[in-house]
Amino acid sequence: MKRIPVAILSRTRPVMTARTLSTSAYLQPTHAPPTPPSQATQQYLSLADKYLLPVYARPDFVLSHGKGSYVWDVDGKKYLDFSAGIAVNALGHADEGVVKVLSEQAGKLLHTSNVYHNEWAGKLAELLITLTQQEGGLGYTPSNNGPHASKVFFANSGTEANEGALKIARKVGKDRWAAAAPGRSWDSEACTKTRIVCFEQGFHGRSMGALSVTTNAKYQAPFAPLIPGVDVGKLNQFDGLETLVTDATCAVIVEPIQGEGGIHQAKEEWLRALRKRCDDVGAVLIFDEIQCGLYRSGTLWAHSRLPEDCHPDVVTMAKPLANGYPIGAVLLRDTIAATMTAGSHGTTFGGSPLACAVGHHVLSRLSTPESIAHIAETSKYLSGRLEQLHKWFPDILQERIRGRGLILGLGFKDVNAPGKVVEMARERGLFVLTAGKDVVRIVPSLNVGREDVDLAVDVLEGCLGVLSSAT
Repeated sequence: MKRIPVAILSRTRPVMTARTLSTSAYLQPTHAPPTPPSQATQQYLSLADKYLLPVYARPDFVLSHGKGSYVWDVDGKKYLDFSAGIAVNALGHADEGVVKVLSEQAGKLLHTSNVYHNEWAGKLAELLITLTQQEGGLGYTPSNNGPHASKVFFANSGTEANEGALKIARKVGKDRWAAAAPGRSWDSEACTKTRIVCFEQGFHGRSMGALSVTTNAKYQAPFAPLIPGVDVGKLNQFDGLETLVTDATCAVIVEPIQGEGGIHQAKEEWLRALRKRCDDVGAVLIFDEIQCGLYRSGTLWAHSRLPEDCHPDVVTMAKPLANGYPIGAVLLRDTIAATMTAGSHGTTFGGSPLACAVGHHVLSRLSTPESIAHIAETSKYLSGRLEQLHKWFPDILQERIRGRGLILGLGFKDVNAPGKVVEMARERGLFVLTAGKDVVRIVPSLNVGREDVDLAVDVLEGCLGVLSSAT
């Protein structure tokens, strides 16, 4: 690749700065996979090609270990990870506290199934509900943390959490339909309160139920026909809510901040209108906070600081809860939980002593005042640095930085650019992600340091410089 003069990067800047000069190191790839791969890498790639289902398009290197916000491949190359396992590794890689809990609990009791109680599931459920009462969400506000109660169901992933939430909402719909008129029974085939509402650009998972409410043709088309009775609306669109959410609707599922779909935030006034419409027709409102929840957005839940009349009946969560150990959960109001009885739902692995011990440790640390303050400070600093990029590359970037907290997105004017930037960044030792059609998604670990933010934005600046010179 031709080396680009540093001056190109400063054409839209008032002066040549030291930071401008520093980005020259990132104009050229430093981490491009060699062709052919090294022997160490090739042996792993050959195994993957031979034995793994080819459903992932992955670059030709193999990761071996990590520490903090960094990972290394088997050839010794070091990468700064601002993807965090797709917004999962909240405490980074190889965190000593997480490792200690994993080791100790695995040495005591790893799995029992839900035939028996274990000592950690109840503790983690208590912590989730107590924090929600204190910080807001699910009908609780800091000034009103009662009188209703809540319950938790543990699963193994975000997809499973959403499947559980939809399943519970379907049963609530049947109960409410039966209660609406004398002589009706919830198990009647005549029940019409079974429809589910979701929204364009939402992502809720890839199993059949969750996929049915993930309205992306790329994901859905190969597996059609999907579950019937799904109606699709548009985020933040008021017109048509009454015809979208009707008496036949049992559930409405929405992400307060859409992650995979492009880092789009639901507006407070729209969530209020959606909440009211759900109340009017007796539909269960589900907030999928799998990517934006658990302090990723800067607060416990993305909706924590919203007024109570914007809150859901159910919250689903997963990604950061155990820092990469598989876990998911459904948090629901007692009025919704009351429909479920022994045997009506279940899981073999969900709520294991190991998953819940790790989850309790991770959530206890993320919820400290020091951690919350760190996330706020880092978000402000990272957002400020990202905002400068638009000033320097106005022909490439959209003006507004999307998202909040540490779920942020750089919007591009050319929908072909995000994929190119993600690849260029990776070849310069930085992991970021795409989102939707026009966004580079930035979701680092929640304890990421300021020096790592500087490095990440410097690399992105270099990539934009290369992109700018080619246009």
